[in-house]
This record gives sequence, structure tokens and C-alpha cells, in this order.
Amino acid sequence: MKKTIRMALAGTVFAMLVGCGSQAVKEDGKAAVEDRTPGATTSAPAGTAGPAAPSQPGGVTSKPIPPSGTGVTTLSPLKDPNNILSKRSIFYDYDSDAIKEEFQPMLRAHAKYLTDNRGAKVLVQGNTDQRGGREYNLALGQRRAEAVKRALVLMNVQESQVEAVSLGKEKPRCEDQSESCYAQNRRSDLLHTGEF
Repeated sequence: MKKTIRMALAGTVFAMLVGCGSQAVKEDGKAAVEDRTPGATTSAPAGTAGPAAPSQPGGVTSKPIPPSGTGVTTLSPLKDPNNILSKRSIFYDYDSDAIKEEFQPMLRAHAKYLTDNRGAKVLVQGNTDQRGGREYNLALGQRRAEAVKRALVLMNVQESQVEAVSLGKEKPRCEDQSESCYAQNRRSDLLHTGEF
């Protein structure tokens, strides 16, 4: 009886090993690297590039996020340093709430992400440099945050997905008394669901 159980167990282990195995070496001698991206069907030898994810305007990749519990982990486009969605700050000129043209591609990418993920939300925090009174800076920070919210809504994001708040001069990135430091503090920051 014990011998039969051992034989059945050995057969099961062998079947699992055979079922889990894959081609380990290609003819050129390089080890195969399995691409576990959803929808991928090929392996690429180590040291070569596999199939690239399709890219959309604004640098937003269109890789679907696998359902939880599948065992597949992917880097969120919001955290991928190679994705435009990882860029989160819009910088302003002194005493201005006008969004510069250079930040439009980033805003379009965030708008596309929000329209594709209607359950996602973003918090826009308006910031100012250290100069000026507290009340004035709170009002300027709010104008900056509202400018970003208006821009996103004009790009078809639902208004309920965007909240705009002012932090005034309370959250500086730099505390030196120099123009380069002031420029780092004149900004709006975008925080997505789970980050606020």
C-alpha cells in the first residue's frame, strides 16, 4: 500500500515537473526568457528585446492590468519611471496659475488614464513659493490646482474624479532663499487614488 502511494506521488511530481518545464536553451545557446505579459505568446533569448507593449500618444502604454489573484504582478504605469504618468508636477511662473505648454502632454496622459479608469481619482495640490502672505498663497495655490482640474475636465475627465486643494507655502520642496528654489515650490502635484 505504501509502495503504491509512493509510486502515485512520484508520478504526480514527475507530471508536474514535465508540465511546468519549458524549453530552457535555444539553438544559439542562449537561455530563453519567458514573456509573461498578458497576451504574449513568444519567448525571447536573454539579451534580446521581446515584443514591446504598444504605445499610445503621450507615452501611455496600453498593457491591461491583470485581475488580482492571478499571480501576475506588473508595474503600475503610475509608478513606472519610463511612463509619462510617473511625472506628477506642473511648474508655474512667479505669481501665475497659467499652465505652460510643456506640461500639456503630461496632462493629456493623466486625462487618458482617468478616462480609461473611471473609478480612479486624482488629488491636485496647488503650491506656492515662500514669498507672500499666508492667505494670498493659499488663494494662489487654489487657483493653480483649479487650473489643472479645469484642464483635465476639458479633456473628458469626470469632475467627480478630480479634487483641487491648496497647500499654499506649507509643503515646500526646497527651503533656500533663491530663485531656483522658489521655482521648485511654484507647482501643482497630482496624487492618484491610493496616494492620498
